[in-house]
Amino acid sequence: MSTEAGKTTPAAPVLADEKEAFPPAPERTSISTADKESVTEDGGEPTEHENATLRHIGDKIPYRAYLVAIVELAERFTYYGLTGPFQNYMQNERAVVRDGGARPGALGLGQSRATALSYFFQFWCYVTPIIGAIVADAWLGRYNAIMLFATIYLCGLIIIFTTSLPTSLDNGAGLGGLVTSMIVLGLGTGGIKSNVSPLIAEQYTITKSRIKTLASGERVIVDPNVTIQSLYNIFYWCINIGSLSSIATVWLELKFDFWAAYLLPFCFFFVAIAVLILGKNKYVVRPPSGSVILEAGKAFIVGLKAKGNMEAAKPSYQIQHYGSSSVTWDDNFIDELKRALIASRVFLFYPIYWLVYGQMISNFVSMAATMETHGLPNDLLFNLNPISIILFIPLMEKLVYPFLRKIHVPFRPITRIAFGFFLASASMVYAAIVQHLIYSSGPCYEYPLDPNLECSNGGATPNRVHIAVQVPSYVLIGLSEIFASITGLEYAFTKAPASMKSLVMALFLLQTAFGSALGIALSPTSENPKLVIMYASIAGATFAAGIAFWFCFHKYNDVEEELNKLDAENEKFKARKIEELKNSAA
Repeated sequence: MSTEAGKTTPAAPVLADEKEAFPPAPERTSISTADKESVTEDGGEPTEHENATLRHIGDKIPYRAYLVAIVELAERFTYYGLTGPFQNYMQNERAVVRDGGARPGALGLGQSRATALSYFFQFWCYVTPIIGAIVADAWLGRYNAIMLFATIYLCGLIIIFTTSLPTSLDNGAGLGGLVTSMIVLGLGTGGIKSNVSPLIAEQYTITKSRIKTLASGERVIVDPNVTIQSLYNIFYWCINIGSLSSIATVWLELKFDFWAAYLLPFCFFFVAIAVLILGKNKYVVRPPSGSVILEAGKAFIVGLKAKGNMEAAKPSYQIQHYGSSSVTWDDNFIDELKRALIASRVFLFYPIYWLVYGQMISNFVSMAATMETHGLPNDLLFNLNPISIILFIPLMEKLVYPFLRKIHVPFRPITRIAFGFFLASASMVYAAIVQHLIYSSGPCYEYPLDPNLECSNGGATPNRVHIAVQVPSYVLIGLSEIFASITGLEYAFTKAPASMKSLVMALFLLQTAFGSALGIALSPTSENPKLVIMYASIAGATFAAGIAFWFCFHKYNDVEEELNKLDAENEKFKARKIEELKNSAA
């Protein structure tokens, strides 16, 4: 729950040939007769023939992974409960519907400035995961870092609640309180996000495939990569269960006031804290290894000074060419860093995707306000996005993906991500059509709800288009997330070297910030009558990004299995329970 910005992503320069970091695609040689005839016992590693012919299934998900998922559910409940009413809170003049207001409002910033501020908040929320990753890796570890940032999160919740009280708004504290809370909340949510995303995958510690005979007699391969895919599907499903909180908060906003809407997520956040405390000794974590991100930054600077040659950052290179080396890393660290940066190239096109996502919580809400809502909150339909995800993830997980694996049709990560881009583009095409329909309908046509026009009745009479027409745009973005966003999380975890998972996950989340920066740049166009052109332009850019993404990275599908096996033997970063880490430290 980010777009193309190739100029700003740090992964593109200073890389040697990909062949040095990624294995070549396997040659299509014939499988020997002995290999075909050999039958691996249950629990053993499958042969090449078995790997190609037997069905791959996921393993049982450890219960502790569900605890991590509940933490994320509660945090997302809080986040989306807060952001659901944000656009109305920022855009509309102070009004309470039960007191006769047409639309709820507080600050009166207008659509363009409200959209820019909304994108700023998203930008900040996805820059701060880098801070969270550094704090966890260098000092606290994942669990303690999550607890720290949860405390910061609580402070932000207190600020937004108290400054949204009628007395605070009447005394001019609303805007200052909002901006302050955005900064504090962004630090809290970013610090949690960067550590929860890899933490859930670390709860599953098996790295090698094994043979298993089912009760039906069918021999299958229990595949860790299928299990990780399932884990992130569950994770994302919980995220979207949590995001349904905005159904409640937008109704509280409509029927009461904003303070009531913000009180609910504040109270619910204590569920996340309770689960963290109660499950403390159950979680599996990786031992701290120092701040990989800080070390990677230093190595990256060395490579830049050497005109893009990352080999110059290796101690062996420096000793050979300069006689000595003062760096704190070894040659293997640079090799793994190169792998991490090459894997991160896949994220280069994500900013355009996250620009599309951002439309749902900004311009789509404003669009709905210009339509006939028939008593519904204009910011309610956003919830169709998580509902569609909640409905379709089990369908994909239980029916579509298993069926494709059964008939040996690969639907590999790069293909899934490209398909997600095309669905996101389709959602923007549809949004442009809906906006054109609004502009073609009376009473105010291209200037709906303009209070300066007599046709709007002082900004109270919308154009004659039913709000339900918006539904497909939300559903299409929801479907696109199943392929682009979930697969991106999975890719960031599985393709990163064991020591670089926080770095690669932070780089993936950073793309959302770049998408928000694009949203801020486009915010001046978020006004009537420019919106049809804006939606159409985003649709075209997203489709082009999907095409470019496929042509740039489809070759990675050919080495998918080899990439997933690179760290199967790595014991240095083996996950352990918190109690075990305490005992080893003692």
